[in-house]
Amino acid sequence: MFLTLSTEVLPSLPRKYPGKLQLIFRQQIQPWHPSSTLVHESAAAVLRLAPQKFWDYSKILFEHQKEFFDVNVVNETRNQTYKRLSKLASEVDVEEKGVYELLEVQDKPGQGGSLNIGNGVTDDLKVMVKVNRLLGVHVTPTVLFNGVVENSISSSFTGEQWQEWLEKNVK
Repeated sequence: MFLTLSTEVLPSLPRKYPGKLQLIFRQQIQPWHPSSTLVHESAAAVLRLAPQKFWDYSKILFEHQKEFFDVNVVNETRNQTYKRLSKLASEVDVEEKGVYELLEVQDKPGQGGSLNIGNGVTDDLKVMVKVNRLLGVHVTPTVLFNGVVENSISSSFTGEQWQEWLEKNVK
């Protein structure tokens, strides 16, 4: 859905619906895919370091998503996966080192001996999860229109179907 939206739908929205439509893209972690958390953390790191590159990075993540599916990360450490994600961020001109510094999990206890220390974007991730829970978002994709979950839109929506739906619903 992201690739369809970003290439076939979003470019025409400002012209077709000036001042009538606002798109909010919220990340939704899929906890049954453990590497999903790592991928979303990398997007949060990019958002922090270079917000103007977030869409470009999201696009490249979707293009490379299979590289981060369970079978392709099972034999990596968490930090090894973070290194690959950081390198991917560099492909959209976001500093690889900066991304990795936000993602890396240290191997030493934190303050007060804490062993669940997280990384530089753990708090960002907590906010994402809380907001999505409040909105009733549990799976991807989930589309909300005027704050209400719109179940008629599916991940297989084509650009044409999006255009038809928008014409019918955006007043």
